[in-house]
Amino acid sequence: MTAQLADKLRPFGIDYVDAMDRFGDNAELYERLALKYLDDGHLVALQAAMEAKDYSEGYSQAHALKGVAGNLSFKDLYECAALVSDALYAGEYEAAAKHLPEVERAHALVIEGLEDWRDDTL
Repeated sequence: MTAQLADKLRPFGIDYVDAMDRFGDNAELYERLALKYLDDGHLVALQAAMEAKDYSEGYSQAHALKGVAGNLSFKDLYECAALVSDALYAGEYEAAAKHLPEVERAHALVIEGLEDWRDDTL
């Protein structure tokens, strides 16, 4: 089951094998926490902060999003959020804005995968 689910989630940027290592093979706990991401507001808050040019808040949101994505083994989202977080931390606001669409795409893929998993359509 693990290998089969891992193969189905991989195209969405979700590393299920890594998640099982991180969660001590507790699939139920991981599923419950991963699906909670469907209600996560960090991306929306990051977008709002970037639009308002509130780069301190943008950094906080990007950093939090990076942490959530890392903990849940959303590999692509983690990497993209890290680019934005690191750029904001360094004061490279244009670079952060340039990478924001990558975060949005990775987030959309994760959401699609989680919804398919939740709806049992994988």
